[in-house]
Amino acid sequence: MIALIDYGSGNLRSAQKALLKVGAEVQVVRRPEELTEAEAVVLPGVGAFDDCLNALQKQEMLEASRKYIQSGRPFLGICVGYQAMFEKSEEFNSCAAGMGVFKGSVVRFAEQPGLKIPQIGWNQIDVAQTDCPLYRGIPSGSYVYFVHSFFPQPVDASIVATRTTYGQPFASSVWRDNVYATQFHPEKSQKVGLQLLKNFVDLVKR
Repeated sequence: MIALIDYGSGNLRSAQKALLKVGAEVQVVRRPEELTEAEAVVLPGVGAFDDCLNALQKQEMLEASRKYIQSGRPFLGICVGYQAMFEKSEEFNSCAAGMGVFKGSVVRFAEQPGLKIPQIGWNQIDVAQTDCPLYRGIPSGSYVYFVHSFFPQPVDASIVATRTTYGQPFASSVWRDNVYATQFHPEKSQKVGLQLLKNFVDLVKR
């Protein structure tokens, strides 16, 4: 069973449908105890960094997610769920502390002539870690779907799984041990996104 965390503002329905499509058994969860039997967890994301972290804290899911990650079972963060893995954010004078799974902060795209912020639409990924299980069968240059104005800057460059350029290069996904996270939306990325989610689901079957 894959637990899909519902904190009130995530892109829940699309993520749920995509996971079901690739053969996952999905349970929407809202309480810490519901993570106990989960074989993997997905933290989806739409909205602001502080809203996400504060909602998770209120539901006691923040510490539960940290403990789940420490258990060694697969965990996938998407968009704001990716950003939440880091220590802090510059978004809207953010006050909330991130999960701190990865060192680094979330920053805004630098203003540039002709660059539209937020980035909304399709862009390419350059696969930096070819052995990352999420990208099995997904070549560099594949297109995925983004909606964001902010992105994390990892302190540890070795965790960067893919890079993307939008005015400047940024880490569009990361991977370390059992933790995976993408700035783009796999559930909106059609064939490539479904392959990525299938690869994640397959981790449970190993």
